[in-house]
Amino acid sequence: MIHVQEIHKSFGNAQVLKGVSFDVPQGKILALVGRSGCGKSVILKHIAGLLKPDNGHVFINGNDLCNLSGRKLLRLIERFGFLFQNGALFDSMTIFDNVAFPLREKTRLNEREIREKVLSDLDQVGLIGSEEKFPSQVSGGMIKRASLARALIEEPDIMLFDEPTTGLDPITGQSILALIDSCHKRFGFTGIIVTHEIPRVFSIVDKVALLHEGVVLFYGSPSEIMESNDPIIRPFIHAATNGQIKECTEPG
Repeated sequence: MIHVQEIHKSFGNAQVLKGVSFDVPQGKILALVGRSGCGKSVILKHIAGLLKPDNGHVFINGNDLCNLSGRKLLRLIERFGFLFQNGALFDSMTIFDNVAFPLREKTRLNEREIREKVLSDLDQVGLIGSEEKFPSQVSGGMIKRASLARALIEEPDIMLFDEPTTGLDPITGQSILALIDSCHKRFGFTGIIVTHEIPRVFSIVDKVALLHEGVVLFYGSPSEIMESNDPIIRPFIHAATNGQIKECTEPG
């Protein structure tokens, strides 16, 4: 489904990605991990078509994003769902209207059909009873749940999660990961999760890619990375498990 091939990206004189490659098989979830600021979100932006690499390619089902533009690119991107760090809800809209927004903008469903679908999705994420509240009236965890419902409302083929538990307490963060897991089992999307939730995220993903100094240092299963004796990987896993990941010195 997703094939990232030797992508390079620089911002000014700072080289952030130095030949990143990995695959995400169809219907599987990959955890993209590494120190803060080392380019994980930059990779997501390349996969989403928001950035183009200086060199390299991003393939979605065999289609090279780097060679697409206009309607062809738009049609491919419409198959994506996104969960942003801050939720990115519209403050002036209720939870219901936020989740309904993509359906009203991009489908021909009538209001009765939209209401049925939105309420069904809100029920899936445990937000029935909060649909008429505004984002300022609910908790951070509820905002993430509403954002997930909005991202999934059109049943996308691919889901990109950028730090979905940022700013949440450990219990709420764990509930969001469990919710992502249950939604994945329901919809079967292909997903990438950028996160520092190590090792908790490993229970819901199929593959792990560790970004280090602009390249993928490790690609494999959660059990393989946990058992690794690599002199770079092992200290990283230990630090991440204990909440001691340091900032990367490079931007991105």
